[in-house]
Amino acid sequence: MKMLVYVGHRLLMMVPVLLGATFVCFLLLRLTSVDPARAYLSASNVIPTEETVNAIRVQLGLDQPFWKQYVRWLWQLCQLDFGTSFFTKIPVAREMAARLPVTASITLLSLAMAVCISIPLGIISALRKNLIIDHICRLLAFLGASLPQFWLAYLLIYFLAVKMDWFPLRGGDTWIHYVLPSFTLAFALISTYSRLLRTSMLESMDHPFVLYAKARGIHTYIIIGRHVLRHAIRPVVIAAGMNLGKLFAGTVIVEQIFAMPGMGGFFLESVYHRDYPVIQGFVFMMAFVFVVGNLISDVIQAYLDPRLMRETARRQSVK
Repeated sequence: MKMLVYVGHRLLMMVPVLLGATFVCFLLLRLTSVDPARAYLSASNVIPTEETVNAIRVQLGLDQPFWKQYVRWLWQLCQLDFGTSFFTKIPVAREMAARLPVTASITLLSLAMAVCISIPLGIISALRKNLIIDHICRLLAFLGASLPQFWLAYLLIYFLAVKMDWFPLRGGDTWIHYVLPSFTLAFALISTYSRLLRTSMLESMDHPFVLYAKARGIHTYIIIGRHVLRHAIRPVVIAAGMNLGKLFAGTVIVEQIFAMPGMGGFFLESVYHRDYPVIQGFVFMMAFVFVVGNLISDVIQAYLDPRLMRETARRQSVK
C-alpha cells in the first residue's frame, strides 16, 4: 500500500514537469526567426507569396493567440497526435512509431550494458582498493570521461568492424547490429557508474551495521551482497534514471554514424527542413523519457530504502 501511495505521488509530480517541458519547447520554437508557415511552404516546394503564407497560417492555426495555439497542441498531445510532418505529409506519430523501436533498443541495451558491467567493476575496485585492478578501473574511468562518443564510434568501426570483421558496418536488421552503437553510448556511463559504486561502497563499509555484521561472524561476501551493495547502489540507480533521457538523445549522433534506421536521422532531417511538428514531438518524447527514467529510479530507490516511502506518507499526512 505504501508503495502504491509513493508511486502515485511521483506520478502526480510528473504532470507539472511535462507541462513545463512542453511549454518551453513550444515557446522556443515560436521565438525563432523562421515562420512556420513559410517553413511549411518551403518543405512543400511552393513559392511563398503573401496570399499563400496567410492561407497556411490560417490552416495551421498560427493566426490565433499564442495561448490558444499551445492549448490546442497540448490537447493533441493528450490524444497522442503530434501533428503532420511538413516534409513527408505523414502523421508524426506514425513516423515516430516506425523508428522508435530502433532508438529504444539502443537506449535500453546501452543502459543495460552500463549497469551490468559497471557493478562488477565497482565492487572489485572497492574490495581491491589501491591494487592493480583498482588502477585499471580508474584508467577506464579516465578514458570514459575523455573520449568523445563519435571518436569512440569510429574507433570501434575501424578495429572491430573493418579490421576484425566481427560486427556489421551499418543497418539494424539483427541484434548484432546494436552491439557497437549501444557500447558507444554505454562506455562513458560504465566509467561513471563504477566510480560512483566504488566510492559509495567504501563509505558504506565504514558504517556501524557493517562492523556489527562482521562481529557476528557473517561472511564478507554475504555482508557485501545483502547489506553493503543494497545501500551503496543507490547513487548508481539515481544516475541511471537521470541518464535514460540523455541516452535517448545521444542516439541522434550514434544512429547517424552507424546508419541505424532510428529516430536520430529523422530528427536531424526535420531540423534541416525546419519541420516544426517533428521537432516538437521529438523534444516532448525526450522529456517524457527523462521523466519516466526518474520515476523508475525513484521506485527502485524506495524498494531499496523503505524509509523514503515512510517519509512521503508522513508528509502527505501532515498536509
